[in-house]
Amino acid sequence: MGSLLDNINLAFLIASAVKIVFFTFMVILPMVAYSTYAERRISAIIQDRLGPNRTGIPLTIFGFKRDLSFAGLTQPLADGLKALLKEDLTPGHVNKFYYWLAPCLVIVPALLTAAVVPFGSELNLEWLAFFGISGEWLHKPVKLVIADLSVGPLYTFAIASLGVYGIVIAGWASNSKYPFLGGVRSSSQMISYEIALGLSIIPVLMIFGDLNLSKIAQYQDANGWLLLPFWGEGLTLGRWLLLIPIVISFVVFTISMFAETNRAPFDLPECETELVAGYHTEYSSMKFAMFFMGEYAAMIVGSGLAVTLFLGGWSIPFGGLIEKWTGLQLTYQAGATPFWLGLVHIGCFLAKVVVFVVFFIWVRWTLPRFRYDQLMKLGWLVFFELALANIILTAAILMWFPI
Repeated sequence: MGSLLDNINLAFLIASAVKIVFFTFMVILPMVAYSTYAERRISAIIQDRLGPNRTGIPLTIFGFKRDLSFAGLTQPLADGLKALLKEDLTPGHVNKFYYWLAPCLVIVPALLTAAVVPFGSELNLEWLAFFGISGEWLHKPVKLVIADLSVGPLYTFAIASLGVYGIVIAGWASNSKYPFLGGVRSSSQMISYEIALGLSIIPVLMIFGDLNLSKIAQYQDANGWLLLPFWGEGLTLGRWLLLIPIVISFVVFTISMFAETNRAPFDLPECETELVAGYHTEYSSMKFAMFFMGEYAAMIVGSGLAVTLFLGGWSIPFGGLIEKWTGLQLTYQAGATPFWLGLVHIGCFLAKVVVFVVFFIWVRWTLPRFRYDQLMKLGWLVFFELALANIILTAAILMWFPI
């Protein structure tokens, strides 16, 4: 077994498969499921309700006096089971091939974009030798990113933009006026805000001079987050002045992400008061659930991208300062990161993403929906010009106050 695993290509394939299974099926999809639970509980708190708190193990059917509710934490399992068991209706007036294809085109791009988001620093596998496992691959730490591309943000935007095709096709294939209007709204909305979204990260890329998301996270781990430059070499005058364009980029990026994921107050493509349910009006059962899975997956991956670009990715808050004061290693060191620290970095990244997702949910249940003319005006007459001016401001600061 050891000689077989000495083949570095095989070790790479195994490591990639494990990362895909872990990050996609053990992180993203469970977070999608429990984001729906968090959505309902947080909205209940905001509206002074209880929310789902009863679903659990039904012990009473076995003769016990009480069920185990677990505070409703098994509600996503019940929702998924309901979606699977409900009758799957396909209306006779739809274009069946594209009607079935649309939900897949929504969820697949959202999952593919997760491939370039680094969810941790690296894991040292030498401890596996304790269990009798051998091979040269044990001495090569595994980078915690599925695909460590040198064009990470470009890949993310290129793949994420394909999600609009699923929404447009769903609206067109349903052969119904409300889904069609929802699809048209979504296409114009995504085109409008993709421009501002792409321009908003250009100042970040100008500062780092690199499009590799892993290197961006490593730089912030050593020199302070873009929005929190309090350790390392991040205390120069130029770095402090760059906080102005960085804050602008963060605001434009975050709000544009709301529009790109069709989250309130930008949920015009599916607003119930005007379009019944928008582009998924004619859908039911698991195909209906896939639209929501795609929306929540895009929200989670977008949160991960925002965390990586602006909030240090997997790095520990004030890790450099704590390491300086205590002498305990908390920052990434290539090839010398302890196994426990790799796990802490994963937990730190996931914690930041959870906070960002809660922010998405809080905004939905706090702010009213835009009118469509307000939405388009904000995208084209405010964010587009603001993002362009922000690029010029960043260039001027970098020219006069190099970091």
